[in-house]
Amino acid sequence: MPGVPDPVPAYGPALAVVAVTYSPGESLGEFLTSLEKATSRPYRVVLADNGSVDGVPEAAAAADDRVDLLRIGENVGYGAAANRAVAGLPAEVGWVLVANPDIAFGPGSLDALLEAGERWPRAGSLGPLIRTGGEVYPSARRQPSLGRGVGHALFAAVWPANPWTRAYRQDGAVAERTAGWLSGSCVLLRREAWDSVDGFDPRYFMYFEDVDLGDRLGRAGWLNVYVPDAEVTHTGGHATERDAPTSTRMLAEHHRSAYRFLADRYRGRRWAPLRLGLRVGLRLRARTGARSAF
Repeated sequence: MPGVPDPVPAYGPALAVVAVTYSPGESLGEFLTSLEKATSRPYRVVLADNGSVDGVPEAAAAADDRVDLLRIGENVGYGAAANRAVAGLPAEVGWVLVANPDIAFGPGSLDALLEAGERWPRAGSLGPLIRTGGEVYPSARRQPSLGRGVGHALFAAVWPANPWTRAYRQDGAVAERTAGWLSGSCVLLRREAWDSVDGFDPRYFMYFEDVDLGDRLGRAGWLNVYVPDAEVTHTGGHATERDAPTSTRMLAEHHRSAYRFLADRYRGRRWAPLRLGLRVGLRLRARTGARSAF
């Protein structure tokens, strides 16, 4: 309208990196060192610390004036810790990379994500190609519908190339494209989009907070964009599988979060039998040690 100024953007163009730490050990050093070559832009790092006891986050903050330590004091989970860190960022920060501290960034990878963000003005989240254990991890997937989810859950372990798994994981897709959700282990977020959905749902202690975020961003009109030209390595992607007690606990959390995600989307009395079936089925899968359902 004549005489009405254009709206002022809520945030500036500055960049911040949020790493959720919990006694990260030597991996944090590689994270911070590789980050220097990942972008030519200035950045701040916030270590959202869930009660580390190894002293590594404190040492990193003391050694680099670009690194701030946010002591949470207890393990509140990945999403809740990230939420607290983002909430404390100044208004000039319009882009936030949320990542695990065991990510090693490829040269120029963060710049590639930011450039894609300019190409996709409705991109609420952008994710890189992630390698783990030398293989490309399927980090950009469709939302887990009941049909794809059940087929994937039943056949993934015995028939990895089944059509339900391939459709869900979008195996073979190598071009820049949209996705249902992106791995939360390394994801660039447009802060306006993040605010529009109130960030991660803190009810997810671990697992599915990224699936849920991608779904809610999509419902709010934003896009989740996979950018394979940006490449990172998840150096600790399989570390917990070597620790049987930790792996067992994480497996239980995985299935608990899977149920929460699906139950939230099939509410009401008419879906009560479905929710009961999901609860029983996921408990059985947890007992058999299967984490590949989603």
